[in-house]
Amino acid sequence: MNPSDPGHGDELDQEPDQTEGPDPNEEGAERCVFHIRNHVRKRLDSYLQGRLKGISRSRVQKLIHMGGVRVNDAAPKASTIVRRGDRLDVILPPPAIRTIDPEDIPIDILHEDDDLIVINKQADLVVHPARSQLRGTLVNALAHHFKQQQEAAGKSWSDWNTRGFKPQDRKRGAVSGLSRIGAADLRPGVIHRLDKHTTGVMVVAKNDDAHWNLARQFEDRTVLKAYLALVHGIPDGTGGVIDQPIGKHPTYREPYAVRHDSTGKPSVTIYRVRRRYRGYALVELELKTGRTHQIRVHLSYLGWPVVGDIWYGGEPVGETEFAQPPLAAGARRYLNFARDRDEGARVEADALARPDLILARPALHAAVLELDHPSTRQRVRFTAPLHEPMRSLIERLEAQGIEGTLARDGTHVDLGRL
Repeated sequence: MNPSDPGHGDELDQEPDQTEGPDPNEEGAERCVFHIRNHVRKRLDSYLQGRLKGISRSRVQKLIHMGGVRVNDAAPKASTIVRRGDRLDVILPPPAIRTIDPEDIPIDILHEDDDLIVINKQADLVVHPARSQLRGTLVNALAHHFKQQQEAAGKSWSDWNTRGFKPQDRKRGAVSGLSRIGAADLRPGVIHRLDKHTTGVMVVAKNDDAHWNLARQFEDRTVLKAYLALVHGIPDGTGGVIDQPIGKHPTYREPYAVRHDSTGKPSVTIYRVRRRYRGYALVELELKTGRTHQIRVHLSYLGWPVVGDIWYGGEPVGETEFAQPPLAAGARRYLNFARDRDEGARVEADALARPDLILARPALHAAVLELDHPSTRQRVRFTAPLHEPMRSLIERLEAQGIEGTLARDGTHVDLGRL
């Protein structure tokens, strides 16, 4: 087990996924195009090592594997032979940062003690710095929080708290106040993640012993993680188990999909129907595994996409959709519906331009996290109140609830506390 690996967690944030190739739109990314006019006849990795000064052959091979190199607009292998007339398109990711700077970003702290800090994360907040977002993350906000604590206690705060000047320096990415595990990857204390747009409860370790303990609990799947999702359509019955493997989408680069082949990883979600509305439903979900976008993929696969989840066939909701629920693009069962980045951006832009818009991001909230406290060994539960606009939309829908059988047994979320 690697306790710094946030894969042992919840709905994972796609942005830091290291299997993704460089994005030419990233701040600091560099694009190089080579038109081959001579008879080269070299392996692609060997040729690029010679042309991209200061980059090792192993890094070139990783760049090729990640999709950062195209040959004649096709994905090559490291062993591809470069020939006259070829066009090589290379995207170099921005250089890695070595500093996690404190940033004054508001965070809702549900609990804090010597071992852990529990956050009710807001939407549009990435958990930790990565190649696609170097600052403005939850870890930057926590660095600011701990900086204020130290200064209030009369202690000084200096760059060494977050800076490491050499690649081999153990302080690289460390934040005073957080576990040092994962610091080299700029995710100190991070045991699990939430998607950028997913709100709700998450725990961060403040020391190494707590980090190891909590990571083991996530690894052993003894941590209770319960979510609420507002979905299009009305699920059958009162609930069930979604046991469908998940892997990368076969067509699009960013999304994931149910995959019944060698790329699919076992993925299990328990769902319970808590409320039925006209055209919508409020569903409680319990994760038994922690695959990237697991809840969103599983619900879309069954034809109940999350409201506002544009990537996976959910629709933005304005006053028009509130009054007359639409047939969502992802409403067909077993379709593995997904929109690519460009189409998703167009749908989102159109929604944000609407004066009647209510919600245009996934209505998905991590409501409950229950675990054994790493020091006391007592079972503790943390509940995160809903964020706007999901809260207001549900309150309005409550006025038009419809008859139907609801889950009673096995639920974990007290709707009255949200």
